[in-house]
Amino acid sequence: MDNLKARIRHIPDFPKPGILFYDITTLLNDPRGFHDAVQALAAPYRDKDVEQVVGIESRGFILGAAVATALGSGFIPIRKPGKLPSKCFREEYALEYGTDGLEIHADAVRQGQRVLVVDDVLATGGTARAAARLVRQIGGELVGLSFLIELDFLKGREKLAGEDVYSVLQY
Repeated sequence: MDNLKARIRHIPDFPKPGILFYDITTLLNDPRGFHDAVQALAAPYRDKDVEQVVGIESRGFILGAAVATALGSGFIPIRKPGKLPSKCFREEYALEYGTDGLEIHADAVRQGQRVLVVDDVLATGGTARAAARLVRQIGGELVGLSFLIELDFLKGREKLAGEDVYSVLQY
């Protein structure tokens, strides 16, 4: 996977001092890199009968939609509050200071449908855990969570204990 890591730009002190930002736009811009990333995200779930792929706003939309196509599945966006037009379920999660939330359409999955959550980065795990809860709240069967990048030092995987968690790249 070094070929994928080589296509990701590192931006120090963004969005604030002391943060090293992993910019995947350079990977998405490269046809071979984008293809390889999508295939790697989908690979562990090819034989798991995934019926829907959930992408978390916003880079998860890009990767999730592509993974859904690769798996022959439907795509469901999970968005920040107030962005979806129909009846929604909401899950709040803790941030360093305060809270944030995610929403999913109440009718996004049928009872028991097999769902894969896809996002670009697994950091502290709060967003991913909220997405997993939303999938279950609306009746989905969570197959797993697939991430392009995992920031191991933030221990987000611990918040997802008991889940099938896969990451293509680790930092």
